[in-house]
Amino acid sequence: MYDPKSLKAEDFINHEEILETLEYAEANKNNLELIDSIIKKAEDRKGLSHRDASVLLACEDEERVNKMYALAEQFKKDFYGNRIVLFAPLYLSNYCVNGCVYCPYHMKNKHICRKKLTQEEVKKEVIALQDMGHKRLAIEAGEDPVNNPIEYILDCINTIYSIKHKNGAIRRVNVNIAATTVENYRKLKEAGIGTYILFQETYHKESYEKLHPTGPKHNYAYHTEAMDRAMEGGIDDVGLGVLFGLELYKYEFAGLLMHAEHLEAVHGVGPHTISVPRIKRADDIDPSAFDNGIDDETFAKICALIRIAVPYTGMIISTRESKKVREKVIHLGVSQISGASRTSVGGYAEPESEEDNSAQFDVSDNRTLDEVVHWLMEMKYIPSFCTACYREGRTGDRFMALCKSKQIQNCCHPNALLTLKEYLNDYASPDTKRIGEELIKRELDNIPNPKARETCEKRLALIDEGTRDLYF
Repeated sequence: MYDPKSLKAEDFINHEEILETLEYAEANKNNLELIDSIIKKAEDRKGLSHRDASVLLACEDEERVNKMYALAEQFKKDFYGNRIVLFAPLYLSNYCVNGCVYCPYHMKNKHICRKKLTQEEVKKEVIALQDMGHKRLAIEAGEDPVNNPIEYILDCINTIYSIKHKNGAIRRVNVNIAATTVENYRKLKEAGIGTYILFQETYHKESYEKLHPTGPKHNYAYHTEAMDRAMEGGIDDVGLGVLFGLELYKYEFAGLLMHAEHLEAVHGVGPHTISVPRIKRADDIDPSAFDNGIDDETFAKICALIRIAVPYTGMIISTRESKKVREKVIHLGVSQISGASRTSVGGYAEPESEEDNSAQFDVSDNRTLDEVVHWLMEMKYIPSFCTACYREGRTGDRFMALCKSKQIQNCCHPNALLTLKEYLNDYASPDTKRIGEELIKRELDNIPNPKARETCEKRLALIDEGTRDLYF
C-alpha cells in the first residue's frame, strides 16, 4: 500500500497508487468544476498532492492552463522574488561501472575518452570558473569505486574550497554523485557541501531496471532510498530530479511529487531543489531511441505545475535546454540555472578537441556567463551568486520555514544585489555592467525594510572600495 511515511521505496513510490492517480486524472481532465476547485486550493500556496497536481497536468482546457501558468509565475515571485541563482557543473571523472543505456559514460562505451581530473587539473578548472565569475559549483562524477572513491570526491571538494584567485572564490559546492552510504553522506556533510543532488532518472521500477541493466545503479530500492540515507547522514538539503523522456511523463510527474511528499512526511522538510532535465543527444546516445520524449509546451506545463505543487522548492534548469525554452520556464517558476556550462571532464581551462570528447551530453545553450547575466537583467531578473544561506545555517527545515513564510527574501534580495555588484565590478563587460548598475539602483527601492536598505547601500559602497564576500 502507498505509505509516504515508509522508508521502503516501493511503499512511498507505490506503483499501484501512481496508476490509480493517472486513471483518476484522465477520468477528470474535463471536470472543470473539480479543476477549478484544485486551482482554488493551490492559491493557498501550501502545495498540492500528487493526485490533485496530476489532474491539472491532464487538463487541456486553455483557460485553466493559462490560470495555472499565471499562478506559477506569481508563486515564483512570492517565494523567490525576481532572483535567478547561477551555478556551473564541474565534471571530475567519467569513469563509471554502470550500464545505463541512456548515458554515454556506460562501461561498455569503449570509444569515449575516459578522464579523471588530478587535483592540479581541478585547480585549473576552478580558476577558469572563478575567472568567469562563478561562486557556486555542482560537482559530477561517474560511479566507480576504484577510480572515483569517496576519498577522491572529498579531496576535490577540499581543493575547490582552498583556491582563492584574484577576487574569485567558490563559496559553495553542491554534489551530484551516485547513491552511497550514510557514513559517506556524513563525510560529505563534514566537507561542507551545500545540496546533495541525485536524479532518479525514472520512478517506474520495471523501466528503471531495464534502463540500468548492470552495475550498482541497477538496485532500484538502494537508489530511490538514497535521500533518506543522506538525511540520516546530516545532509538536510537534497535535490530531486527525473530524466524526462525515459518513461511516460505523467508517471514521472506523479512519482516525483510523491518523493517530495515522502521527504516532507518523514523528515519534515521537502526537497531543496527539483531539476527537470530532458534526455539529449550524447556520444553514443540517440534520444530518438527513447519514445517518451515531450515537446516544449508539455515541458513548460510540467515546470509550472511543479512550482504550484511544491511552491517552496528551488527549481533548476540546465544548459541542456535552449535559450528559448529557458526563457519560457524561468517565467513559470525556475529559480536556478547553469551558465557557460561544460559537460566534459575538463573543458573550462582548455576546450576539448573532438577526438578527446568526454562530454556527458550536448549543451543547447552555449552562451558565455556574461551573456547569460546580461540576458537575465534585460528580462528584469537579478542574477544572483549568493551562497549565504548555506554558510549561515539557513538550510533544511530552517530554510523551508523562512521560505514558506516568504521571509527568506529579506536576506536573499539584498544578498543577490551584493553578489551581482561583485560580478559587475570584477568580471562584467562594459554593457553588462551598465545595465547591472541601473538594475541595482532600481532594486534597492524594493527592499522594504529601511534599515536593511541602508545597510545594503553601505555594503555596495564597500564592494566598490574592494571589500568582497559581504552578506546578510
